[in-house]
This record gives sequence, structure tokens and C-alpha cells, in this order.
Amino acid sequence: PVMLEIPTDVAVEEISGELDYSPVSAARAGVDPDAVRDAAKLLLAAERPMIWAGQGVLYGEATAEMTAVAEFLGAPVMTTLLGKSAFDETHPLALGAGSHSCTDMSLDYLDRCDAILALGSSLTRSVFAPDIPTGKRIVHNTIDPRDLNKHYIADVPLLGDCRLAAVALLEELKSQLGNEDGRPERGEVEAHVAGTTAAWDARYAAKFTTDDTPLNPYRVMADFIAVTDPAQTIVTHDSGNPRDQLMPIYKSTTPRGYLGWGHSTQLGFGLGAIMGAKLAEPEKLCANFMGDAAIGMVGMDIETAVREEIPILTVVLKNSAMGNYEKHIPISVEKYGTKYLTGDYADLARSLGAHGERVDQPGDIRAAYERAIAATREGQPALLEFITCEEPDMAIPPRA
Repeated sequence: PVMLEIPTDVAVEEISGELDYSPVSAARAGVDPDAVRDAAKLLLAAERPMIWAGQGVLYGEATAEMTAVAEFLGAPVMTTLLGKSAFDETHPLALGAGSHSCTDMSLDYLDRCDAILALGSSLTRSVFAPDIPTGKRIVHNTIDPRDLNKHYIADVPLLGDCRLAAVALLEELKSQLGNEDGRPERGEVEAHVAGTTAAWDARYAAKFTTDDTPLNPYRVMADFIAVTDPAQTIVTHDSGNPRDQLMPIYKSTTPRGYLGWGHSTQLGFGLGAIMGAKLAEPEKLCANFMGDAAIGMVGMDIETAVREEIPILTVVLKNSAMGNYEKHIPISVEKYGTKYLTGDYADLARSLGAHGERVDQPGDIRAAYERAIAATREGQPALLEFITCEEPDMAIPPRA
């Protein structure tokens, strides 16, 4: 055994001379050409292929290449929670995201399709991914061999870098089909997606515009969407209801414009995550949505944003409750009211040096957003505390 002891002040000492270090360049692993040929053959033989896009598309910076494959095949694209923003969700082939909550478009096409091209995804079966119905043929691209045939058997495994896989696959698709324009079915597919998208938008339309008080969280989110440009905005959520409500309705348009996370229920990570996003993209509006329980875990770190001059926007959906906990702790809730919370978060934000407002009237929502966004542009972190109801209507599909 070896123990190496270093004085604590060594790490902060200055050194003279040049550093003898060069970062190692990243190496991308290509895919097997035979597998690419098999994948192209399978996808061209399918009547209704779709793409399942995971976070590997973001890590591999493969959005443009995946989009080209989708357009050539006429294949609609569903992203995972972690892969959300890898595909422009205003594109005619966009199905939105599928996670614990799912868009109706994603569930519809998972049932409708006969083949799935999974790009940059582990295809891990969990409550944070919709189930793949039986009988679907699968082309599975991942960079980790441990993912292959883990939960779903791949008809064609494509082991390797996502971007290189998409580039090779597009060239092979063009070669096998014999044209550069793609499959003629794309228009019909886009029309089908447009129909299901319109029905999905109508599903929540009343809640997006309701004047009910306490405020409906969907109204708070819809007004945020109305006053912001997704191309100039980075959004994240916290675990629980804010994730499950915001993720399916927010339409991201640029890679990393939405930071999806929360494959568990730890609370408060969104605040630190959005600070990191603001440091990486200081010219963009960076906003996080959180509930009472999440800000209760990390709220004092608003002072960090103030002290370090990180002008983020924090949206607190305050319904004074921990949503959905009562089914896990029913006796505790009944006897002691364990799920109910208190706190004045706008006051807390102001006391720490941030811009803070409490909003309880629907007519004040947009103006409050505009003032808060203006504060962030002046370099001041902002927090908006919206007094909301508990909203049980979330797009969470039944699972076996």
C-alpha cells in the first residue's frame, strides 16, 4: 500500500515555465460497414420507421446528421428525457419527448411504427422511457457494447459513434434507394404527425389560458413559452411534477436548449445546473423550474448566484405541497400533514440580493416574467414565486 501526503498549500502555488501538457484529442469509433448495410436494408423495407434519439446524439453533436437521416427516411423522431433538444421539436417530423411523461405523438408512433432506429441511446427499460411494443424491428446504435441486447433485442446492432453512424447510414440509404431525395412517404407521415400534434396541443389548451386561482402551473409555463425565444433560451426543471409537466409541452429548437435530467427524485439539482448553463452560454436566458420541495433543499444557493454574478431566472411553482407523496406516506400525511410546506421564496430571494416577486394573479404573469428577464439582462439573478394549485393532470402513460 502507498500513501502520498501533499501539503495543502501546494495546489495554490504558482509555477514558472511552460506547462508540458497537451489535451488528448477525442477518438470516435466508426461502425461496422456490414451492419450499416443491414440497417439500411431493414429501414428501407419498413413501412413506418421512426427514430428514438438518446443523449448520445447530443454528446456526439449529431443533430444535423440525424435530421438528415430522418428527412430522407420520412421517419418521425422521438427524443428521450436526456436526449431532449437533440431534434428541433417544431420540425414537421418531431414527436416530442418520451419519458416518465410522454407526448401523445410519441406514444402514437411507437404503436404505429414497424421499425425503430435508436440513435445514441442505451434503450434501458425504466419508468423514464416508454415501453417499446412487441413486434418492432430495432436498429440499435450505442457507443457502449453493454447496452446491446440488454433489455431489447436488436435486429441490427450499430456499435460506434452516433454521428459517424448517422453519416454512414445516410450514404448507404442513398445508395440502396438509388436517389438523393429520400422516400416519397415523407409527406404522408408529416401529415399524420401534424394531426396528432394538433390534438395534443388542444389537450392542454384550456389550462394554458385558464384564469383560475391559485394559478395553474400549465398557465405559468405557457406564458413563459409565450414571452421567450427557445433559440435564445436554456431551460431545465427539477425532479417530480415540474419535470413531468414541463418536459412534454416545452418545444426546444436547438441542441442543449433544454437540459433534461431527473431519472430519480433527488431535488434541487436544477438550480446548480442552470448556473452552469449560464456560465457556458452567458448571452442566453437560462431558466429553471422548481417546486417547493426542491427550493427547500437548495434555496440558499441563490446567494451563490448573486455573489458570483450568475444572472439566472428561477421559477418556483409554489403549491405548498410535495406532489404525489401522499400515496407513499399516507399515514404520515393524514396524521401530521407531512406533504404540506411553507415558505416565502420571493422574500428569501430579495434578502439574498436577487430580484424577487410573488405572483398570484394570471394577468400579472407575463409582466412579471418581463421584469425578471430584464433584471437578468442587467446582471441580477431573479426568482419568481408563482402561487399555484396542485395539478394532477400529467401526461404519464399507464405502465405494466
